[in-house]
Amino acid sequence: MAMTPAALPRVVPVLTRRDFADFVALPLRLHPADRYVPVPRPTLHRWWTKGDAFGRPVEFWLARDASGAAVGRCVSHHDPRLDAKLGERLQLFGLCEFADATALGALTVHLDRRASDADRVALLGPVNLLPNQSGGVITSGFSDRGFVDSAWNPGRYLLDYAAHGYQEWFPADTWQLAITAATVERSGGAPSAAEWRDAGLRIEYGRRRFIRRQLADLLVALNASFDQLPYYTEISPAELALATDGLSYLLDEKLLLLAYDDAGRVVAFVLFVPDLSLFLQRTGGRMGPLQLLRLLITPSAYRSEAIGIVQGTVPGLQGRGVITLLVRQLYANLQTRGYRRIRTTYIGRDNPASARQLTRVGGQPLHGYTFYRRPVTHPRQHR
Repeated sequence: MAMTPAALPRVVPVLTRRDFADFVALPLRLHPADRYVPVPRPTLHRWWTKGDAFGRPVEFWLARDASGAAVGRCVSHHDPRLDAKLGERLQLFGLCEFADATALGALTVHLDRRASDADRVALLGPVNLLPNQSGGVITSGFSDRGFVDSAWNPGRYLLDYAAHGYQEWFPADTWQLAITAATVERSGGAPSAAEWRDAGLRIEYGRRRFIRRQLADLLVALNASFDQLPYYTEISPAELALATDGLSYLLDEKLLLLAYDDAGRVVAFVLFVPDLSLFLQRTGGRMGPLQLLRLLITPSAYRSEAIGIVQGTVPGLQGRGVITLLVRQLYANLQTRGYRRIRTTYIGRDNPASARQLTRVGGQPLHGYTFYRRPVTHPRQHR
């Protein structure tokens, strides 16, 4: 029987601290604590109170049932850069969690109405806050835990999204790799000084004292490297500053590798970070002074696994083995420093070259991954 709007939960804005607490708590209540990794609460609070890096609003919503209990949540937002990249006006949504298909239906009706009122043609998400930042839905590997900057959700989400007219957009996979002596050997081992000289490059590792300068250098190369990807929108210095806030305290310096050319420009880069997923699971996403103190005084407790955040090469040098040199050094550093496993954020299935870097040393897909797009049901008529 078709569901009528009257049967749907109410979708209401998150206005009070109690509302915000319900928003934060919902996925912790819905999902297994050993699989779902919460978004850090300070990040959520900043988006709720201050918006995105440009001060644009991020609207927080809760779906409440007849008793007032929270049964769904999402945020809605808009970014003109992604509209320009994709050539259409999109209603973005993210942080979407729901108890069942009925709750997703209520959120969808609400998002659809807001998109129609704003003259937008489709919903796209879940993105937090953009596809090149985080978000997404996993489509396989549900028995394996999620990790920071990636997603975890139950398998029923796929059926629920499909039931409400969402279609997969940009299918991808996350990856995992055991770090062993054999991994390093298969990669070719750490490059020699002669190999770097022959390439006309020098390698520089992360340095806490110089992290701001290094991140500024990396940002130029990052935007150039990823500009050709269909979903990528240029990252601003303000966005990078927010995304890497606190990195200088938690950075493992040997996991940030930058290749500089003779002109002093970064032409390739690799950034991995210690995997704090178990820490966030144990704290429920809290990152207050007490939790940070525990993290800082016991860093080795969270340095057995690492997460690949980003790597790339500027267009003029792609396909010439520069990134391979950095990755070979990375694997050697990981093994030397005692890391046993790495996970990487999603790699699009239209990018087999990046996946080959992992498969040739024993890497395997971890989670299938996708975003969803849904046309607006009742678009405003253009005049």
